[in-house]
Amino acid sequence: MCLGIPMQVLETDECVALCERRGERRRLNMMLIGPQPVGTWVLALQDHAREVLTPEQARQIDEAVLGLEAAMRGETDLDGFFSDLELPSAVGPPR
Repeated sequence: MCLGIPMQVLETDECVALCERRGERRRLNMMLIGPQPVGTWVLALQDHAREVLTPEQARQIDEAVLGLEAAMRGETDLDGFFSDLELPSAVGPPR
């Protein structure tokens, strides 16, 4: 599975930035979005930064990726991973 993940810029130069997510560090090609300041969240896919994210977007994507990983391990209680979604179980029966 090929998922984009949120990563935060730690160091940067013109074309490459050192970024981190949950202790994992990667050097990302920044040519698609341009140089970004330290602290910026970006969506990383195949060692390229694809999009600049707000901190809230980064949190939501990170939760969703963790939820997908949990589902792939066979876990079934996934509500906590998708806090930004209004799940049918929380809304009640359809009308």
